[in-house]
Amino acid sequence: MKTCVFAGTFDPPTVGHTDVVEKALKIFDGVTVALMVNPEKRCLFSGEERLDLLKKLFGGNPRVKVRAFDGAAVDLLKEENTPFYVRGVRDCIDFEYENRNHYASKQLMNDIITVYLPAEQEDRYVSSSLVRSSVKFKKDYFKYIPSEIVADVEKLLEAKDV
Repeated sequence: MKTCVFAGTFDPPTVGHTDVVEKALKIFDGVTVALMVNPEKRCLFSGEERLDLLKKLFGGNPRVKVRAFDGAAVDLLKEENTPFYVRGVRDCIDFEYENRNHYASKQLMNDIITVYLPAEQEDRYVSSSLVRSSVKFKKDYFKYIPSEIVADVEKLLEAKDV
């Protein structure tokens, strides 16, 4: 069984993230969606809230495993027993960033295989940062996040009084 890891901050999960998982499922038998915990990064949503959103999005799919991880991506890959690290790329800036990370990771895990999945043209500008910015300026963000979690995101934002 070939599996892969797709990791990120997911603050919050977007339609771009779901697109990456759907594409990865066409290539791999299973996908581990890993919420990477970085205590130095200031997030809009807590780790637990983001993990709950991911579980709501993917928890019904037996081919998708959702978990949190607070170490290096290469350690996560080893723990998940796969060399395949899936990355979504929207443009050449994302590609350059991900490629630099790939070569740095390769120094730590020689057999890592990074799989780049391009965003659909209509989603090239979608990012968690765009969602957070839209929330901050009270602009519509609903089209950027999966419909399955819109109500959950709204409820979380109301509780934060954002």
